[in-house]
Amino acid sequence: MIRSALLAALLSLTSAAPTFAQPAAQNAPQQSAKSSETVKPPETVKVLLEWFVNPDHAPMVVAKELGLFAKAGLDVELLPPSDPSIVPRAVASGQADIGVHYQPSLYLDHAAGIPLVRFGTLVETPLNTVTVLAKGPIKSLADLKGKKVGFSVSGFEDALLQRMLASAGIDKADVELVNVNFALSPSLISGQVDATIGGFRNFELTQMRLKGHEGRAFLPEDSGVPAYDELIFVTRPDLLKDSRLTRFLDAVEQGAIYLTNHPDEGWKLFIKAYPDLDDALNRQAWIDTLPRFAKRPSALDRRRYERFGQFMLEAGLIKTAPTVDEIAVALQ
Repeated sequence: MIRSALLAALLSLTSAAPTFAQPAAQNAPQQSAKSSETVKPPETVKVLLEWFVNPDHAPMVVAKELGLFAKAGLDVELLPPSDPSIVPRAVASGQADIGVHYQPSLYLDHAAGIPLVRFGTLVETPLNTVTVLAKGPIKSLADLKGKKVGFSVSGFEDALLQRMLASAGIDKADVELVNVNFALSPSLISGQVDATIGGFRNFELTQMRLKGHEGRAFLPEDSGVPAYDELIFVTRPDLLKDSRLTRFLDAVEQGAIYLTNHPDEGWKLFIKAYPDLDDALNRQAWIDTLPRFAKRPSALDRRRYERFGQFMLEAGLIKTAPTVDEIAVALQ
């Protein structure tokens, strides 16, 4: 679930809190002096991203650029991690207020005893894929029997592949897994492997096309894997009653709806904030990601979480499927 295609573009972000000038005191009658009203400063919210800023984060970036967070009394800092693996523990330990995380990883964190709770959704569909060359010999998942499949991160992606292959009547033992060390697209294009698992459909396919190689994606949700939220918002349990969280989600919702209604204007706001991302890859990723944002980020689909917990259990990734209430809430 790590986007190797953009690894070299890691950005460092800083966010300065806005300053508020105090209003001038009004002329008062001689017999009294009226003090100026105090402007309440915005409350800081540190959001630790799962990766560097990219179109997956558009609702938050647009909400910030439109002043929606400021209107909600928030100064939101979008912080890319120095190492994506630190996000769960950093949020759980209070180094950030909110983390952008993956629904599948939330079950693994819970099993490891990391106190995190999902309170909102950012991207409400899977993005992961099994990818092959469009003009290659692999026309169906069944054609992968006896072939090489490149991967970057074992664990969840192994389970994903196993379920997808099973839907085509073959076993994971029928393919050779090759660790391509985060070089998913290059390994496929060069012929080192016949397919890859872990590429995101809104990035890797475009990256391959820009290099002159069309790809074809097989989707987990079409191949026996229950649908899940790719990106979610998590926090530590003791912050769940903090009003900053509900205000944050309200602004993100407004940002997502604005993007739906005004995608071109939203793109202009996005590249105004991050001009280095104004390129062909991110422009197409913007288009491909827009339909996948949650329009009701605070809503919780309990059945979806129950089904996916059962999938993680059956895959042997966790010993016990947590109840929904243990790992996810819908804020009131």
